[in-house]
Formats: sequence, C-alpha cells, structure tokens
Amino acid sequence: MSAPTTQRPETSLAREVAAPPVPSVARRILTTIGVQNISLLIAIIALVAVIGSQNPLFFGIDNVRVIGTAIAVSGLLAVVQTVVIIMGALDISVGSIAGLASVTSAMIFTVAGPLLGVVGALGIGIACGLLNGCIIVFGRVNPVIATLATLAAFKGIAQLVSDGRAQGYTGADGFFVFLARGTLVGIPVLIWVLIVLAVLMHVVLRYTSIGRNIYAVGGNDVASRLAGININRYILGVYMMTGAVAAIAGILITARTGSGQPVSGSEGLELESITAAALGGAALKGGKGTIMGTILAVILLGILTNGMTLLDVNAFWQNVAKGGLLVVAVIIQQLRSGERRIGLPA
Repeated sequence: MSAPTTQRPETSLAREVAAPPVPSVARRILTTIGVQNISLLIAIIALVAVIGSQNPLFFGIDNVRVIGTAIAVSGLLAVVQTVVIIMGALDISVGSIAGLASVTSAMIFTVAGPLLGVVGALGIGIACGLLNGCIIVFGRVNPVIATLATLAAFKGIAQLVSDGRAQGYTGADGFFVFLARGTLVGIPVLIWVLIVLAVLMHVVLRYTSIGRNIYAVGGNDVASRLAGININRYILGVYMMTGAVAAIAGILITARTGSGQPVSGSEGLELESITAAALGGAALKGGKGTIMGTILAVILLGILTNGMTLLDVNAFWQNVAKGGLLVVAVIIQQLRSGERRIGLPA
C-alpha cells in the first residue's frame, strides 16, 4: 500500500485567497479627500501660509470662527448648486430666493413667531424652486435663461413686499440668536448646518440610486431617458430641493443680521456658489462633481476673502478675484476635457 498523501488545506487556501492589504493612513486620507482635490488642498495650505505670514491675527481662533460662519451661507448654496450642475443644469436664482426667504421669515416672525417664520420661508423657497423647475420642464426653457429671469423676478418680489428695506427684528429672539451665535461642542451652529447638509448630499450622491441617476442625467440625458429615468421628475425634485436650501440660507441671513434682508446679504451668492462648484471640479456640462471638492473650494474662497480683508485689500478687488477664479476654473475644465476651444483651429 502506498503512503497516504499529506494535504494542508489551510496552507493551500491561504495561497489561493490572500488577505487584502490594509490601506495606509495616507491612502485613506487621499481616498476621503479625493485625488482630484489634492490641488485644492495644496492651494489652501499655500494661501494660509502666505496670509498668515503677513498678518499673525489670521491664525487666531476668533478669526477661524469668523471664516467658518462667513462661509456657512455661501457653502449651503454651493453644495446644492453642485447637485444642480452635476444634473447638467444651473440655478442663478439661489441668491434671490435666499433674499426673499429672509424677508419672509422676518415678516412672519413679527406676527406669528419664529416657528411659522421658518415654515413660511421654507414654503416660499420650495415654491420658487418648483416654479424654476416648471419653467424648465414645461416651458422647455434653458435652465440658465429660466433662472436668470427668476433671479430678477424673485429679487423684485422681495423688494416689493419689503418696500426695499430691512424687515422685522429677530435679534432678541432666542431661536434666531442661537442660529446666529450659538455653538454645539464648541463649533458654531451655522457651521453645523453646513456640515449636516454636505454629509447628507455626499451620501445621497455617492450611495443611493437617486445620486447615480442624477449623475446619469447630467452625463447623457438621452441614454438616461431610454434607461427609464424620469428626467422631468428629477429636474423638478432637484430644483425644489435647491429652493428649500436657499430658504435655509435666507433664514441664516436673517439670524446673522437680526432682520429680513431683501438684497443685502444675498447679493452675489449665486456667483459664489457657481465659482465654488466649478473650482471644486463640477463640470458645467454635467455628469461630474463631488461635494468634498466643493467644500474645499468654499473654504479656499472664504480664506481668500478673509485674508484680503485682513490685508486691507479694496473690497472691489475681492469681486475681481472671485470672477478671475471662476474663469480659471472653467479654463482648467476645458483643457482637461480635450475639447476644441472657441476661436482655435480644429
């Protein structure tokens, strides 16, 4: 009889199925941030170093909180603008919706209290977003033209109902004071609102079928329609969500200023939101973008604005810088896409 063959199943199994390598801490950080966002992170570090070397007050904890609270409102709008851009559209009216919601929240507050003021502002924001979506879907109007028109219309309505002046006074109300100056675990409530929204939008876009469908619509709307995606429903839903978040931004403006502001506080927020989304890597043609990139871009813009203020740079130059950053972001996107630029030979 021949001797039985000795088998080592454990050894053979170990050879066949090797344990996956444990990612290093650096790789985990890169995965979380996104390799495409490393340039933004480097720009933030460089900007902090330059501004801090010119004014040591920049590193003070009070100034850090100022930056955080200053970017809260624009950050909210930049996050939802990113979702709209990923879908292949644009919303230029977010600043005007925020101004109208700010006035609404203050005016209702003076007669019915903070809860109804917040509910009324949210209702106005959702209605404005629904109107934008209906114009685009049923009127078959380009999103840029549609929201450019409602940008003027919503601003005009806010000025009409408020007579062009700040309305109400919320500076003595506990709820609005908590929103404006309250903290949780040492972090201002304004920043918590931005964090919660950013995390929620990141989860929806990355881990749900709704997020995948939004990317699909922005990447190829014809293929998405053939795949059974109800594009009109997504357009209406995304614009209603954008209106609701713009209303939240308006409520925060009311809390920060202590009154409803028809224009002041919301003027230019649409440009800031589009700039942050583009800088963060959201392709203006749709189908591409991340919330993490947008948040990094919002932080970069906040640091730049704060730094120029500390260094006594003329406020008009701040607008020039933001406009220049938007141009640079679009040029970089165009170069990466490899498409022919206007005016150059084929």
